[in-house]
Amino acid sequence: MPTQKPKSTIKKLIRPMKGRKLAGVAMAFANYFEIDVTLIRVILSLTLIPGGFPGLFIYLLCWILIPSEE
Repeated sequence: MPTQKPKSTIKKLIRPMKGRKLAGVAMAFANYFEIDVTLIRVILSLTLIPGGFPGLFIYLLCWILIPSEE
């Protein structure tokens, strides 16, 4: 008999309390997409290259919109 997967596993984008460097935005995305946090941090750093503002705006927006772990 084949094993059954759970009917639904709801993923939530939450900034964790542990593993943060600044606000936990990179760790939240890494946990959500199940990838290494270093890759997310590099991607976020690359968004700072074209003048800094686009990357900073994205980071601050995510910091405000993604809820923190309780």
